[in-house]
Amino acid sequence: MPLQATSGAASYDAFGGGVPAVPQYIEDVFSTYLYTGTGASQTIINGIDLSTKGGLVWQKDRSQGTGYHHILQDTARGATYCLFSNLTNAQSQDSAGTGFVFNNNGFTIGSTNVKVNASGDNYVSWTFREQPKFFDVVTYTGNGTNRTISHNLGATPGCIIVKRTDTTGGWVTYHRSTGNTGVLFLNTTAAFNADPSYWNNTSPTSTNFSVGTFTGVNANAGTYVAYLFAHDAGGFGLTGTDNVISCGSYTGNGSAPGTVVTLGYEPQWVMIKASSGVGPWIMLNNMMGLALTATNTLIANADYSETAQSTYFNLTATGFQLNTTDSDVNNSGSTYIYIAIRRGPMKVPTSGTSVFSPIARTGTGATATVSNGITTDLIISHARNAVYSTGVWDRLRGVAAYLETTGTASESTSSDSVTAMNNAAYVLGADSAADRINRSGDTYANWVFGRAPGFFDIVAYTGTGTNTTQTHNLGVVPELIIVKRRSAIASWAVYSATIGNTKYLQIQTNNSASTDTTYWNSTTPTSTVFSLGTSATPNQSSQAYIAYLFATLAGVSKVGSYTGTGTTKQVDCGFTAGARFVLIKRTDSTGDWYVWDSARGIVSGNDPYLLLNSTAAEVTSTDYIDTYSAGFELSSTAPSAINASGGSFIFLAIS
Repeated sequence: MPLQATSGAASYDAFGGGVPAVPQYIEDVFSTYLYTGTGASQTIINGIDLSTKGGLVWQKDRSQGTGYHHILQDTARGATYCLFSNLTNAQSQDSAGTGFVFNNNGFTIGSTNVKVNASGDNYVSWTFREQPKFFDVVTYTGNGTNRTISHNLGATPGCIIVKRTDTTGGWVTYHRSTGNTGVLFLNTTAAFNADPSYWNNTSPTSTNFSVGTFTGVNANAGTYVAYLFAHDAGGFGLTGTDNVISCGSYTGNGSAPGTVVTLGYEPQWVMIKASSGVGPWIMLNNMMGLALTATNTLIANADYSETAQSTYFNLTATGFQLNTTDSDVNNSGSTYIYIAIRRGPMKVPTSGTSVFSPIARTGTGATATVSNGITTDLIISHARNAVYSTGVWDRLRGVAAYLETTGTASESTSSDSVTAMNNAAYVLGADSAADRINRSGDTYANWVFGRAPGFFDIVAYTGTGTNTTQTHNLGVVPELIIVKRRSAIASWAVYSATIGNTKYLQIQTNNSASTDTTYWNSTTPTSTVFSLGTSATPNQSSQAYIAYLFATLAGVSKVGSYTGTGTTKQVDCGFTAGARFVLIKRTDSTGDWYVWDSARGIVSGNDPYLLLNSTAAEVTSTDYIDTYSAGFELSSTAPSAINASGGSFIFLAIS
């Protein structure tokens, strides 16, 4: 009879059977949260219920190296007990556990905890909530004989990490790709060690896992904790069939670009280890910087501070592609294992304030943290009082890389403009090189967007020069697609559902819509792909591109069109409290790309506007749009570029 494990609570339906009571989403069970130490007690609110559901918090000081270990605390052992993934030490009531509390929406860190809360240091926390088909924590006492231990993962584990807690011992790791005949050790760089005594030469099942006689997993009277990770088990999303975690392997080819790893989703967190040879446990995530231009890494088996590397791999909508010859992740012929977790959110947002934030601010010319309340994925910044190019930054390309909507220039980088995009804020540098977002004394409009199903998505791709499709994760048919070649000079290309798949617009000009069937291959996008033709503007062979995709989401956003009247006209977007952002472009004739937002004022009087296609300063002396609870209202004084009688216009509005 299997030994009964001690495991945190899980949510089940009324009929049992390990079925979640409600559909689950990755943002309910996993979080990467970046924070700065204060030296005073602080609460991290990441939306993860640890106090009633159970789970693990894994933290690391990104600023410090030697002596600043990876610290793991879980609900099964208790908040005050710490383990260190880079050490063999027994668990201890280290100072990291002082004042630590598991909450129903995150966790609290104590004031005396210098390892996870030193004033001014930068930290990362990874929170894994217990949930069937995702993650489980099990504690047990060894008996020195072959046996099985039950778990509540509700699926066959893809990876199991076991640590002895009462005395020293390595972090013994099972991975489905290396099998039950040996182990890897999370705390070392060692290659796979063949030894069947660890897992009793028996593969885990959906209800239990086996341990042999080896003391690292089953010494008589020894105490242990096991962390179990599922593999492609479904259980998530609206239908309960979406995968959110994968434990797989790949073979390196030593090329850049190299091996393609297909997950079926874009990952946000990946841990990689060479299994056929020596190599570190490399940890990457999209909050620290898992981007096309650079990768920031931590090493699970070492106390190193965060290290900036050349790009290890490029994210795709369905996985990742190796983009380095570094032997740690892509040695030719070597085998690597990984754990990958899906990018969120998976929930469809219900309010515009959760995915969009307009901010009016004055530059400081020095490092500044700008709170915005959303996970920042895209920032567009336009100076209000000066003539500067409009800058565009996004997480997927890397925070230092920017584009300009006012021209055709290729991507540039500035290390002192945007320096970080965090969970509820973004960080700006001195901006001495770009002058696009934080020059001292200048005023700016920052438009900040978060990726979310049904609302907004970002896709990076490499052109083919031939008719092709690109996969996206918007989840619905995109109605507005904005594309820019990153690697060379090229015009912006804009697809609009209103003008159709044989025409295009350009953001850097005021031109009307032009006809060219080679832009979008005369093919309308679908809920999973958008099409590209042979035009070099959106699809030149071997060139790098970025695409921003928007759709109509009830109560949140509206991608639409209207016919001008030359008189007062109300545009119904289906909102209840009016639009906080409005972008308008005339398509049948010339017309600028006008932008209004609530941070600068959408009121009954004058409404300041900026132009995406112009470096001109803000215009404050006009009253072209007005408030309207269902959307926005065009005034009778609006020019022909906004409300010409009989004119055709497209718009993007966000509530």
